[in-house]
Amino acid sequence: MTLRTVVRNWVDRYFSDEEAVLLLALLVAGFAVVIWLGQVLAPFLTALVVAFLLQGPVNGLTRRKVPHLVAVLIVFLAFVGVMLAMAFILLPLVWEQLTSLIQEAPRMFASGQDMLDELQKEYPQLITPDLVQHWIGVISREATQLSQRAVSLSLASLGNLMSLIIYLVLVPILVFFLLKDRDRLIGFLVSFLPSKRDLMTRVWQEMDGQIANYIRGKATEIIIVGTVAFFTFAMFGLPYSALLGVLVGFSVLVPYIGAAVATLPVAAVAGFHFGLGDQFLYVLVAYGVLQALDGNVLVPILFSEAVNLHPVSIILAVLVFGGIWGFWGVFFAIPLATLLKALVYAWPRGIQQHSIAQQVEE
Repeated sequence: MTLRTVVRNWVDRYFSDEEAVLLLALLVAGFAVVIWLGQVLAPFLTALVVAFLLQGPVNGLTRRKVPHLVAVLIVFLAFVGVMLAMAFILLPLVWEQLTSLIQEAPRMFASGQDMLDELQKEYPQLITPDLVQHWIGVISREATQLSQRAVSLSLASLGNLMSLIIYLVLVPILVFFLLKDRDRLIGFLVSFLPSKRDLMTRVWQEMDGQIANYIRGKATEIIIVGTVAFFTFAMFGLPYSALLGVLVGFSVLVPYIGAAVATLPVAAVAGFHFGLGDQFLYVLVAYGVLQALDGNVLVPILFSEAVNLHPVSIILAVLVFGGIWGFWGVFFAIPLATLLKALVYAWPRGIQQHSIAQQVEE
């Protein structure tokens, strides 16, 4: 059997169905649009995520015989109220603590040098002076880069004030109309598809519920983990509790990697404030318990309807899609990996079922 025959058989097996070819073309076009126009479409993507998040409460109200428009208004106004409360309560507190942390950075750096010197004196065979100097040099470079990034970020934020205003105006408007006219918009998009779309329907039905479940579950996980982390750190008297709580909450966006990365600032602040004593260990143990409860209790409850993916698949999805789309790639890494899995499982079966149906008709 020649290579040309093998390739032809492979193409006939997987791409002989017109619907499969059309679905592949739509997916490629969608990925290309997001890659090239991601920044332009960022407000729409944000509104789409929020609409998925709020669609569950809207459906819950409509099932209780509440008119659709009234349900949309109730959920939308509640969402706007929560966002305003966060803007006037949480954000000023986090910003104040971030500013204080930047101002305290030189003192914390000096304290870190003293701690390294003490470790070198206690364990001279394990920690050499050259190693201490190397660590100090690395920390100094990272601190300098962090301060430069903070300054550039503040300057960029001043220049992007108009973009922020656009987000604040456009996103709520888009969210409202996505909720209000959801069925009409979906019907408009479906009208462009062929009448026979068994494969597309199967993939969409599988992905629609999973994406909505993932977004609502991830938002709930961020709120719960961030809130518990804040009260835990505040109970121990750890400074910058609100800032660290927000950081730990958003760290759940990146599976496995986020928890490991968030551990570093928590350990650093606790070490600088309490020293390497019992209180430092208590904070780390409490943080470890929080992460264990999140991974073994909260995540299985929130994502019980999601398709199970192997940890290697999740990490690869985060790396690949995060490298392509940045924040949005990280946020949608699991749904995108689930989409690929659904396509892999549905594609051959859809073609095989189509072939069997043709044979029966003949």
